[in-house]
Amino acid sequence: MNPLIHELFQRSRFLTQEANHTLKKFNLFTSQWSVLYCIQRHKEMTLTQIWKYLNVEAPTITRTVNRLAELGWIEICSGKDKREKIVKLSEQALQQYPAIKTAMMEFEDQMVAGLSKEEEVQLFELLKKIR
Repeated sequence: MNPLIHELFQRSRFLTQEANHTLKKFNLFTSQWSVLYCIQRHKEMTLTQIWKYLNVEAPTITRTVNRLAELGWIEICSGKDKREKIVKLSEQALQQYPAIKTAMMEFEDQMVAGLSKEEEVQLFELLKKIR
């Protein structure tokens, strides 16, 4: 295995574990936070738009969205087509979103604290080159 790819996998797992630790106080996991963040940025989205945006398989997004709805984080409405589902944040999510975002921003700052701004930009540009 390419040591670079191995290290990327290791760092990805580490970031997910640490993010899950941060989100635990909100009873969320990173996969759920990704969906909430995505919906908040776009105000409302269809399930298809979510799985395409997050590059996750449709059944996975459907399960995550259904779980978030059960937990009261999102509302699911029918679209123009009865098969189309439109998802938006619930009132509960809108109220708690700022606190979650703040916690995640603190987490992110902590994770990149060892990098200069120039190194952050460089790493970002290098990661974009991986296909």
